[in-house]
Amino acid sequence: MKSKKSVFFIVFFLILAFAASTVFGVRNQYGDVTTRYIKGLEDIRLGIDIQGGVDVTFAPADGVDASKAQLEAVEKVMKDRLVNLGINDYEVYTDEGNDKVIVRFPWQSGEKNFDPTAAVKELGDTAKLQFRKGLVYTTDVDDNGNTTVIPGGGVILEGTDVEEAYVSAATDNSGARTGDYAVSLVLKESGKNAFAEATQAAMNGDAEYLDVNGSNANHVISIWMDTNCISYPSVNAVISDGHAQITGNFDYEGAKALADKINGGALPFNLTTESYKTISPSMGSGALKIMMISGAIALVLIMIYMIVLYRLPGFVAAVALLGQVAGTLAVISGWFAFEDSNTLTIPGIAGIILAIGMGVDCNIITGERIKEELNTGKSLDASLKSAYKRSFTSILDGNMTVIIVSIILMGAFGVSSSFFAKILSFLFRWFGVSTEGTIYAFGFTLLTGVIFNFIMGVLASRLMLTSLSKFKCFQNRKLYGGAEK
Repeated sequence: MKSKKSVFFIVFFLILAFAASTVFGVRNQYGDVTTRYIKGLEDIRLGIDIQGGVDVTFAPADGVDASKAQLEAVEKVMKDRLVNLGINDYEVYTDEGNDKVIVRFPWQSGEKNFDPTAAVKELGDTAKLQFRKGLVYTTDVDDNGNTTVIPGGGVILEGTDVEEAYVSAATDNSGARTGDYAVSLVLKESGKNAFAEATQAAMNGDAEYLDVNGSNANHVISIWMDTNCISYPSVNAVISDGHAQITGNFDYEGAKALADKINGGALPFNLTTESYKTISPSMGSGALKIMMISGAIALVLIMIYMIVLYRLPGFVAAVALLGQVAGTLAVISGWFAFEDSNTLTIPGIAGIILAIGMGVDCNIITGERIKEELNTGKSLDASLKSAYKRSFTSILDGNMTVIIVSIILMGAFGVSSSFFAKILSFLFRWFGVSTEGTIYAFGFTLLTGVIFNFIMGVLASRLMLTSLSKFKCFQNRKLYGGAEK
């Protein structure tokens, strides 16, 4: 009995601690260096409509007359690079008549001295990705003392031969996890045979696969982005199926950075920046603070309403709502290690609000069911058990409908490389997709909120209320909305 009573306090304080860490994050300040252990609300990247951003126009360099297919390729690469940076709120479109590509994206959250030039350079980088034999290079020094690295070794693969790169758990030769992160590669058919031959040659001890000094006992394949070597993993096995893994004591951020570089794609031609300008937030600089204050007041009023209407179940529902909102914001900020931060936009905020409404509805259904069960004359324990069991079907039906809609929105309006776009490709190939970051953001926050509604509004609230009912002081039926027996 004591262990059941303690469940409430465990769940309650876990939710409070989770909410606090979501709001404030966990970081250590040592001098001018800040180390972030857990990201908080100030780490969320805000959308153009809230914070403003950059408007840049790219054009082909060297007088290239771009074709429609080439401009579409540039558009896709731009979208992929923005998504890899965790930016959902963007606009990318082409002007075929004038050979222009126009891109708009938000400022980095919390950045006081925004550098449009650096941001544009990162986005418009025309780097060429190559996998080469060994780690071989020479250097050239010009008359001004500038050093240029010239990669050597035969080219094995181009960036166009890579289907996908993603972060995974590192494994050893036996398949057991090592505890580190790795970058997994999936090659296209065009690169499988060449990579199989290269890894076979490296395993056979081919001298072409040694490092620049010829002293590395483990033969390597180097990965180059133009003249920069971004990785040179050792070859430990023959890779014949097109699925490889790059290990190297990566932390998550390091593995993600390498995967993003590989996924970034190559542009079909060099770009020149014709113009760029900063964009003021459409809502005004003080709008976010007003929205946050209004949202906090609304959430508190909803909690008070639930407590007044449903008493003890209402109190538990209020705690569950707090956990639901915290969970949604945690996913957006990048609180969870498996999920990068995402852009918070006005449509995204609308998704959060709608999910809160679903959470309130979930608790109202349960609260009313508890009243009904108590008024039939059942005991408190039996009423709670029956109420949660009978209300679950209605809650599941309503939430599953919203989940399906959210998945379709994310699949239809996300980039083609996104998870839901891939699994729904059989459907969208018949009528095409349209990448719209703001609609994707709405679906993302709505889906996240509904998932946390299940976790907090169904599971956590049931654990807390059932635990409280074990205390003698909380066994008065009036506290649950029923008449005194």
